Amino acid sequence: MATSGRMRLTKILMQPRKKKKPQLLEAASKTRWNIVRGDTVQVIKKNHPDYGKQGNVMQVNRKADRVTIEGINLGVKRLKGNPNLGTKGRSIMKERSLHYSNVNLVDPVTGLPTRVSKRYLEDGSKVRVSKRSGAVIPRPDILTVRRNPLSQHIGDKDSVDADVWEITFSP
Repeated sequence: MATSGRMRLTKILMQPRKKKKPQLLEAASKTRWNIVRGDTVQVIKKNHPDYGKQGNVMQVNRKADRVTIEGINLGVKRLKGNPNLGTKGRSIMKERSLHYSNVNLVDPVTGLPTRVSKRYLEDGSKVRVSKRSGAVIPRPDILTVRRNPLSQHIGDKDSVDADVWEITFSP
C-alpha cells in the first residue's frame, strides 16, 4: 500500500512543469510604458483589418502587454439568454485587445503615428515627447479620475471627528 502511494506521488512530481508563454515573460520584464489609458493611438500593423484607424485607449493590460482601443478590433460576443427571465440570447460587437507593439501614439501636431521619448522640463517634470515633431504629448485628463472610486460611505462603526481630535493623554 505504501509503495503504490509513493509511486503515484513520484509520478506527479516527475511531470514537466507548464512553461509560461514568451509574450507573458516579455511583458513581465517591462518596467516602462508609453501608452496610458485615454491616449489617442493608431494601428500600425499593416495586415490588420483596422490598419490606419485611430482611437482612444480604454484599457491597458500590462501583464499581457495589450491595449483595448475604443471602436477598433471589434469582435462578436455572444450573450446567453435566460428563459426564466424571458430574455433571448444575442450577439454584440465588443472591442478586443491588441498587442502593444501594433499601435503607436498619435502626434498631437501632425496627427500621424509617432515614437516617443522622455524628457525633463525646466521645472523638473518628466514628459513624453514626440519623435516626429518634437511636441510634448500631454497626459490624458481621464487619468485624474479613478476607475474604481473610493468609498465615501460613513457607517456606524466610523469614529466621529470630535472623538478623533480629542486629547486624551497629557504627559
